[in-house]
Amino acid sequence: MIDAHHHLWQYDPEQYSWINDEMAVLKQDFGAPELRQISSENGVDCFVSVQARQAVQDTRDLLAIADSESKIAGVVGWVPLASPDVAASLDEFSDNPKLKGVRHVVQDEPDDRFLDGREFNEGVAKLAGRGLVYDVLIFPRQLPAAIDFVDRHPAIPMVLDHIAKPAIAKACFDQGWKDNFVELAKRDNLTCKLSGIATEVRDAEWDIETMRPYFDIAMEAFGPSRMMFASDWPVCLLASEYSRWLNVVQELMAPFSDSEKEAFFSGTAIKAYGLEV
Repeated sequence: MIDAHHHLWQYDPEQYSWINDEMAVLKQDFGAPELRQISSENGVDCFVSVQARQAVQDTRDLLAIADSESKIAGVVGWVPLASPDVAASLDEFSDNPKLKGVRHVVQDEPDDRFLDGREFNEGVAKLAGRGLVYDVLIFPRQLPAAIDFVDRHPAIPMVLDHIAKPAIAKACFDQGWKDNFVELAKRDNLTCKLSGIATEVRDAEWDIETMRPYFDIAMEAFGPSRMMFASDWPVCLLASEYSRWLNVVQELMAPFSDSEKEAFFSGTAIKAYGLEV
């Protein structure tokens, strides 16, 4: 069992300014001890740690934790992809086998076509030959740009975070998300994480049936061999305890074959990130 997306931090209001007053549960430290507890309580064997602030120091910090914590199989860090110095930043980590990928918080960029940026694309192109994945973090409004972006980099393996964060409400299906999401899924160099969607529910409460339409579309578009389980812990705590999310996903996966479950809960992550587990 691999959780392909979680975060660690020592909370600091300046470093993590995106954590606002409505996210009080996140205003605390989440480190290796808490991660080991999650592992023990939920039967998760290992994790992929993902950056939570856009600073090279965050990459250094996550790798330092991963070097001493066997439960962390890989790190998706941050480097200044739009900077002329991006190669030097990547070189700093070239000898650390735990760095598996990088990402930029594109979802927070005000320009919906941020992914078209020349400097940014030049930086992403420098990932080629380094054995690194690029994690795509976007909202549905950025899906058209993401389609063009992935097409520009067919040789770079990419992972779509949180099925592109559809706006989930029982009374209104996000059709715009579906159309572009299904189109994006046609790109063979892209895999996808089922995570981070409980926090996108617009209703006061949610249950498995709230999630099922989005799960079904994601599975049909990518298939279990290109989908992977992830929690987005501790951010998921805004809407769900870890065990509740895992139980819902396991119930959604119940009709699938053993080999499909194996791919979803571990195999896809191992292949996508080159994990050694």
